[in-house]
Amino acid sequence: MNHNDVLRRIRYIFDYDDSQMMDVFAQADYAVTREQVCGWLKQDEDAEFIKIKDREMAIFLNGLINLRRGRRDGPQAEPETRLSNNMVLMKLRIALNMQSDDVQSLLAETGLNFSKHEISALFRKPGHKHYRDCEDQLLRNVLNGLQKRLRQPA
Repeated sequence: MNHNDVLRRIRYIFDYDDSQMMDVFAQADYAVTREQVCGWLKQDEDAEFIKIKDREMAIFLNGLINLRRGRRDGPQAEPETRLSNNMVLMKLRIALNMQSDDVQSLLAETGLNFSKHEISALFRKPGHKHYRDCEDQLLRNVLNGLQKRLRQPA
């Protein structure tokens, strides 16, 4: 799934403005400018659109974890250089302190029924025999479920 789309959806779910988005990056000890944030949030067809790199998206998600769960003692975690949908899902799960049951009920609310075993397969290491790739549609449904749960209607 396009990381820029994930970034836009997370911004909407938590109702972050530009300065709050910059603060999330700062939580992971990474300074960004308002212009960078605005460029990442533009629609793909916009002339000022900037594609966010995997490393920058990992930094954002690490910052979200630090913001919502608190910083760990010691040095900041090194951001991944390659970020898969499974890693995005894992980092969102950590940031929101969700268990497998929470992810399962979140998916059920969007019409997808997954067993606990299927969900745990999404969080395994890629070399594990029961590992399962998180497809774009599954990540979209998780984000839609989060939006329904966390975004209060105006």
